[in-house]
Amino acid sequence: MHRNNIILQLKAYEVKWKDEFSMVKRLIGFVLSNTACFERASKKGHVTGSAWVVNKKGTHVLLTHHKKLNKWLQLGGHADGDPDILSVALREVYEESGLEQIKVLSGGIFDIDIHQIPKRREEPEHFHYDIRYAIQVMGNEAYIVSDESHDLSWIEIKNLEQKTNDESMLRMASKWMAGRKNLASSTRSIS
Repeated sequence: MHRNNIILQLKAYEVKWKDEFSMVKRLIGFVLSNTACFERASKKGHVTGSAWVVNKKGTHVLLTHHKKLNKWLQLGGHADGDPDILSVALREVYEESGLEQIKVLSGGIFDIDIHQIPKRREEPEHFHYDIRYAIQVMGNEAYIVSDESHDLSWIEIKNLEQKTNDESMLRMASKWMAGRKNLASSTRSIS
């Protein structure tokens, strides 16, 4: 059921973001052809869930200085068998930041990315098929830094390129700046 839900969300995303057609097709193909696509044990790659977490004003995004990758990235992580990727993204927000009073901005996918993860110890090089949702903090914006991060920081979205030059991060910033009002009008509260 959830596999079909993700496929439907990806097809809706494809209609909205026609310039990302090839990446959407690749992600859909991976989900359809790999019964273990939500499992970390899938050595070629696996679906992950992430969150573009913005503050109450929508001017700053919460980024993690990821320990393993040593980069500033959005919050997110492995599905560990859970095909409900929105739930995965919400769980990761809580685990990585301690933030509890949040809302999902639009039920659909905010962004997708397919990126290669380098070989590390016994873990082979593989791909993350990352599905990302826009989330907004509704309560206290104070965060807790988890063991997975060197640090967390609220970064002003319009100046994101001063913190990272990652293409997918800058793409999300551009999407956020262009569609901020539309996203904020369709919300779902979580607390």
